[in-house]
Amino acid sequence: MKYSLLKSYAKINLALNVVGKSKSLHKIESLIAFANLHDKIMIKRTKSKKHNIFFFGKFSKNISKNNTVSKLLKLLEKKKLLIDKKFNIKINKKIPNKAGLGGGSMNAASILNFFIKKKIIKTNKKEIIKISKEIGSDVVLGLNTTNSVLNTNNQIKYFYNCKKMYILIVKPNFGCSTAEIYSKVKKFNKAIFKNPYKEMFDLDYLKEMENSLEPIALSKYPKLKIIKLFLENLSTSNFVRMTGSGSALVAYFHSKERCYKAKKQFSRKYKNYWCIASKTI
Repeated sequence: MKYSLLKSYAKINLALNVVGKSKSLHKIESLIAFANLHDKIMIKRTKSKKHNIFFFGKFSKNISKNNTVSKLLKLLEKKKLLIDKKFNIKINKKIPNKAGLGGGSMNAASILNFFIKKKIIKTNKKEIIKISKEIGSDVVLGLNTTNSVLNTNNQIKYFYNCKKMYILIVKPNFGCSTAEIYSKVKKFNKAIFKNPYKEMFDLDYLKEMENSLEPIALSKYPKLKIIKLFLENLSTSNFVRMTGSGSALVAYFHSKERCYKAKKQFSRKYKNYWCIASKTI
């Protein structure tokens, strides 16, 4: 049997507001897009008595054996949705870890989508969403890789055929702990994405938004503040914003030329930092 090839795209929080807290989880709202940057997942059935998960590539180091993919497989078996079926899974990690790009969560979402489409598992939409949330809070966002708005009630509204944006994603040689960044949230924002509309994905609208986790990360990691200032001072970008809980920063551009020019300038200044010029999908 041949391997099936899946593309697991990086998630970007165009804007993010922390609006409250319920029990141990923070309540957020977010505008979400996906970058044309993806991990490559190869998957096929095996006659082995156990699943084999192998990570390789630039960002494959230090991935725990108890990762989002292994959690997904265990949960599906526990729920008796994956009976007497084992898989070989190879994942080429091109999305950096601890960057706010949802790499691991999107891996789990891509594999769950594959199982559903191939009718390897059969269940209803409500159960799929429940499974996603048990793996990780943002896994559900990867089930449909189009522009979307997540509101405070964890409802998602999708918007198709939005304008594509050129983006420069940069990550320093350190990551941010999601739990640690959220633990330092002291005040909450007012919810403003209750009635979402397509124009929210226009650059002019996004420019006025924010990521309320960004000041926390910039305060803890002064290097991030320096990088952001450098990107803003390039003057070719519309705006620069951290995605998720960091540490990746994203600069947004109207044109491909400006984006690639900024990449050259950034790479010249920060030779040891990862960066990629991309586009929203």
